[in-house]
Amino acid sequence: MGAPPIFNPVAFKISGFSIPNTVRYVSKLVEKRRIPRDWHEMRPSGCDKRQTANSCLFSIDAGAVSSDNFSIMIVEQIWVGNSLRNYNYLVACPETGEALAIDPTESAACLRMAKDKGWTIRHVLNTHEHHDHVSGNDAVCAATGATLIAHQTAQIPGVDRRVGAGDVIRVGRHELECLDTPGHTMSCLCVLAHGDESAIFTGDVLFNAGIGNCHGGDPGIAYETISTRLRTLPDDTRVYPGHDYLNRNLEFTLDREPDNQVARDLLKQYEAQDPTLLISTLGLEKSINTFLRLDSPAIIERLSASKDSLTEKEVFLALRRARDSW
Repeated sequence: MGAPPIFNPVAFKISGFSIPNTVRYVSKLVEKRRIPRDWHEMRPSGCDKRQTANSCLFSIDAGAVSSDNFSIMIVEQIWVGNSLRNYNYLVACPETGEALAIDPTESAACLRMAKDKGWTIRHVLNTHEHHDHVSGNDAVCAATGATLIAHQTAQIPGVDRRVGAGDVIRVGRHELECLDTPGHTMSCLCVLAHGDESAIFTGDVLFNAGIGNCHGGDPGIAYETISTRLRTLPDDTRVYPGHDYLNRNLEFTLDREPDNQVARDLLKQYEAQDPTLLISTLGLEKSINTFLRLDSPAIIERLSASKDSLTEKEVFLALRRARDSW
């Protein structure tokens, strides 16, 4: 069985790579003046060799049937290139020029990109309290006057607005829903953009082909978060994680499930590629991410002699222990 489609309604322009159907789609929006004519100028000037950017434009339902309410939200994924392989994000409304910075570790790159695009960063969101996600807060907030947003219990200095499950963050005409997603830490947030094609920013809760460790949280609670709040989202939901650990996670998948051809093909495709080239979907994750494949006979067999002796939660916890020492 082949991999589910990686559906990217994206205007990709990275090293000449593009998606023809998307280009035609976006071109129609340009003709209707729904997005700027320079939409394709995706790489910010002044990025050093460690940093690359991946730009995604997708339609968001502004809440009414009228076509006049059709709107575009832009996601800029910034590959930091540090030892922890962080991703930073800018989420922008091109109609208003307002932007949200998510975990802006590389503050200079985020500020430079916002300036290049003509955007004003109104808010900074931290998905959780770890240093590699909050270290750019002061610089971005000082430069822009942005409001700092974080989980209601997160131990982060200078938070202006504390949010929980169901709260909304507004970026121009767009709304992102806050999800309370403990496990990696007990103060983790994911934010979900609803629309014809939804997207979720997962911080360290969910990675491509893996999940975050639970050294500062609780693996049992992580299981509940993954299984009840993330796994149930639509398969075409795009996944924007806080780090790039794709290759190592795929290697773990193949260690647990050697016959997973989707994971094998993906590893072969991306092991020597720019980490910004893949925007995963939840449907793809269900094919390659062991923590979303808890009923896989091959995975269960590696953990237990009896295929019927483990619950899904027990499989999850055993996989988490195995990954911690792998």
